[in-house]
Formats: sequence, structure tokens, C-alpha cells
Amino acid sequence: MRPIGTAAELERRRRHAVTLLQRGESPTVVARILGVSRPTLYRWKHQAETRAGLASKPHPGPTPRLSDDQLRQLDGLLRHGAKAHGWHNQLWTAARVAQLIRRHFGVSLHPDHVRRLLRVRLGWTSQKPQRKARERDEDEIARWLRDKFPRIVEDACKRAAHLVFLDESGFLLTPSVRRTLAPRGDTPVLDAWDRRDRLSAISCITVSPQRRRLNLYFELLPTNTNVHGEDVVAFLRRLRQSLPGPITLLWDRNQIHSRSKAVHAYLAERSEVVVEDFPGYAPELNPDEHVWGHTKYGRRANLAADDAQELWDYVVGELIDLKFRPDLLESFIRKSGLPLAA
Repeated sequence: MRPIGTAAELERRRRHAVTLLQRGESPTVVARILGVSRPTLYRWKHQAETRAGLASKPHPGPTPRLSDDQLRQLDGLLRHGAKAHGWHNQLWTAARVAQLIRRHFGVSLHPDHVRRLLRVRLGWTSQKPQRKARERDEDEIARWLRDKFPRIVEDACKRAAHLVFLDESGFLLTPSVRRTLAPRGDTPVLDAWDRRDRLSAISCITVSPQRRRLNLYFELLPTNTNVHGEDVVAFLRRLRQSLPGPITLLWDRNQIHSRSKAVHAYLAERSEVVVEDFPGYAPELNPDEHVWGHTKYGRRANLAADDAQELWDYVVGELIDLKFRPDLLESFIRKSGLPLAA
């Protein structure tokens, strides 16, 4: 039976025993102190005097069920996506990967072992999929980014206009639940109201024409109020008080934007305001969309507010902090993928 201890600790014990013997200590005494037999001491002494030596020999562990070559094959199979192997979507689960391994290599592995194998030997991580609308036109989005957006920026520069990225969102009293840490088997409980109280909000990230300075403007509507075209007009009027010069306004194709009668009438009287639409079903292109993602699913995750007023206070506090974090606002522009040097 292998003695208790790490390989390094056992090596130190062997070397210590040989040192004591070389000093003239009695083999019987040394064997009793170290808890080994005299033949073992003599074997160690002999090994120290030969090429075998006393160096530790860590146990190599069990032989991997999949060889390195099989792992490379597995990585290639996985990168084809789950659909290529008969599943209804492209997502991989440990159970699916275990079935794939059994099918191609004849090796049965538990899903928990598969997770460790993917993490340790292939460098895979557990990730939450991003949703993408099937209605997206990827070619249109690519053309917009390559051709149209640079022309929008060039026109704004000629007019010395602020770029304004505007979007709306909402905050529910029920919390956005995200993973947290807890002892195994002791799932945390988040006490929250089961009410549908909500706050609607409008915000925009602005980029100044000369120095490319970033700013954030926002407004929260009364509790349980939806955003309408009139609210967008009121927000734009207040924004114009802070940005009295020309602006180029970019937003999505929501009904409350250019298609709203109130918004259309307001823009018809404001020639200094140029409006551009983002491509359809591409919310990630709007940097202001990432303001809501950061606030709702990052900073506000697992917030179980007592009432709508506490929720209002928290959201306003987060947005005020964000207003004075140009580094974060710049990161939202980078994350959007817009070719814009802020």
C-alpha cells in the first residue's frame, strides 16, 4: 500500500532517512522513528547510491478514456454544431456531448465527467446563449455598418452635429434573477413581490461633434406608464435644451419613433434634427441598448425592491453613476461594433 503523503513529502522522508544512516544512526532506531522496516531503509540507501536515486515519482493517475487524438476529433465534431449531429438546435449540453462521444468513440462517460473534460482539456466554458431574430437580414446589417453609418458620421461632422443614440426600456418590480454563490444543496431564496409594477424609461448616449465627448441623458416615466410618441417628443424637447445645436438622432424602427404622428410632426418643424434608423432586428448596434443591459442584468440583477419607489431610486442612482463613467459609455460603443472612434 502506498504510504500517506504527497510525492514530495515521501521523497523528503526517504532523503532524511538516508542522511541519518550516513551520520551513523542506528538503522533500528531510524526505522522505528520513521515507521518503516529495516529492509526498506537499506533499499533507500542502495537507491541513493545508484542512478535510480530517491527522486519522487508522482502517480500518473488513471489513463484518460479519450486520447489526445480523439479529443482533437471531438473538438472538430463539436464545432460543427449540434444540428449537424441530429439535434434540433446548435446548443451543446453535457448529455448531448456524452451521447456524441459514445456514438463516435464507443466510450461511455457521465455528463459531470464530460463537463470537466470540456473545461480542463478543451478549454470550454458554460455560457448563456444570445438570442437572434430569424427575421434579421445579415447582408443589410453588414452594408449599413460598412457604407451607411460612415456616411451618417461624415454628414454629422460637416453639420457639427451631436450623434444621439436613443432607446427605451422598462424595469419590473419582480427581479431579474441571476446565478449567485451558495453551499451545495442549499439553494438561496430571493423574497420578491409577485406584482407586475414597472417603470418605463428613455435614455440616450450622445457624442459631441468636435472632441467626441460622451454623455448620458435619461428620464423615467411614472409607475406603470408605457412610452408613447408624446413622451419621446417631450424627452427630445428637454434634450434640445442641453444640446441646442444640430443633432443626428439614431434609433430603431419602433412604432413610437419616426412612425408616430406626434414625433413626425415635431421633426417636421426641426430641420436641425436629422433622424436615421438602425437596421431591423439589430438592437445590439445601438450603444444605448447596452445601457439597459448593464443596468438591468448587471447592476440590478437579483434586486428585489420593496416597492416601485425603491426601484425608481435604485435605477436613477445607477443611471446617474453611469452618466459620470465615460469609460463605460465608450465600452458600450465598442461593444456595439460601430466604426466610431469616441
